Amino acid sequence: MAGDCLPTAEVTASGRPVLLPNEIECYLLSSVDLECEDLSYFPILRSGLLSLTTHRLLWLPDSSSASASASAIPLATVTHIFSPKKSLRAMFASPRFRFQVSVSPEGRVIGTGSGSRSVVVTVVVRGKGDCDAFLAKFWESWRGRAWENEAAGPSDQSGSVSGSGSGSGSGLGSGGMYSKDGTVRMVGVSGILRKEQEMWESTDKSLQDAFQDLNALMNKAKEMVMLAEKMRQKLLSGTNSQTAESNDEEMGSKQEMQDWLLSVGIVSPVTKESAGALYHQQLSRQLADFVKIPLERAGGMINLIDIYCLFNRARGTELISPDDLLQACSLWEKFDVPVMLRKFDSGVRVIQNKSHSDEEVFARIKTLVTKPDALRTGISASDAAMTLGIAPAMAKEHLLAAESKGLLCRDISPDGFRFYINLFYELDPKDVYFLTIINCTKIRHPFSFGFLTIFPYFALMYVAFGQSEGLWDLCNLDEGSLGL
Repeated sequence: MAGDCLPTAEVTASGRPVLLPNEIECYLLSSVDLECEDLSYFPILRSGLLSLTTHRLLWLPDSSSASASASAIPLATVTHIFSPKKSLRAMFASPRFRFQVSVSPEGRVIGTGSGSRSVVVTVVVRGKGDCDAFLAKFWESWRGRAWENEAAGPSDQSGSVSGSGSGSGSGLGSGGMYSKDGTVRMVGVSGILRKEQEMWESTDKSLQDAFQDLNALMNKAKEMVMLAEKMRQKLLSGTNSQTAESNDEEMGSKQEMQDWLLSVGIVSPVTKESAGALYHQQLSRQLADFVKIPLERAGGMINLIDIYCLFNRARGTELISPDDLLQACSLWEKFDVPVMLRKFDSGVRVIQNKSHSDEEVFARIKTLVTKPDALRTGISASDAAMTLGIAPAMAKEHLLAAESKGLLCRDISPDGFRFYINLFYELDPKDVYFLTIINCTKIRHPFSFGFLTIFPYFALMYVAFGQSEGLWDLCNLDEGSLGL
């Protein structure tokens, strides 16, 4: 198993990798083999998906491969990336490149990169991906060393706090209120306030620099995400400690800012630039992971239009088209994901869990429609929506589906649709009698309604109460007894 040499990578239910904090997916390659000639027990990983992030190199097995598991190579363990060989033989062979990884004496890749020796790993691209573009991104991510910035963040902050505390004592003894360069030392409450002011000035400068142009915004993306997270945590902690002296305007602005920050969704959305030909496939998997929470809130079924709005809001500036969303949903049939796309007879498309059961919904509708008030006046889509906890449009689709199953009857009026329990559906076929009525076309109701229109209701009453003899007498009426 690859887990003996490489760390195991965690994946979601749809097969997407679970990213680390502040980790961003950069590029994808399909049908990739990983080989290592220096380690005899290193397994050859065949035809997998190679995902490059800012922190790791992830190899994900094909959905058809049940034995292989997802593996990861931390970029911190990479010591060298070899340039690809340009030869005549390489023109006719599968594209490949090599990189050097530090391993432990036992031959295992350690995440810290503190191995005692190095081995060479070969990446063979069997698919149609752009190997040169992937290699360029690989160089960029490796040189960026984002994992070091993340690891240095908490220690720098703790070091600065401890340094300021110790420096305040030693500094006062050695240099007084001023440092060697003539600046005022950060001491006491004034020092804390001054440090807070400098931090907000730095934050304001970062915001101004980030919004200069698109390139600056992309370069500042990680810093902006960390800043937004800090502001969100501060707002959440400040909500619990708010005093009665806060005015309504301040409370409203804080709530608005909090709602905006809480709407931050997918940190690393799948894009055409990073996924290439695998765009719709990876978008489908990411969408399957995203709809899990909205489906739980919506009762197991949600409209496709609502998902389109929620998904684009979570993706930020990386918006997708309705065609991309529909194509991503249609690919769920090929993957082992817990959600599915469903189309009602009316043409409405929804997303629902595979565990969703229409029989449970029909049972709840039947309980609602058999209540005394519903037996007299029927139920509407709004009534069903309140009972099922879903939108009225979705409740109407469930009612129409129940009608197609024969559970309900529909009454169309100027006020809209009203649904009633179908009493004929509850009848036992053994209690139904097929009778022939002569000259029924001459029998008319005094109110100009055809006798055939009201006859089933008389028959229903007799059959329901077991009055088969009375029903027989009713059906043997001749023209003289009816006054015709």
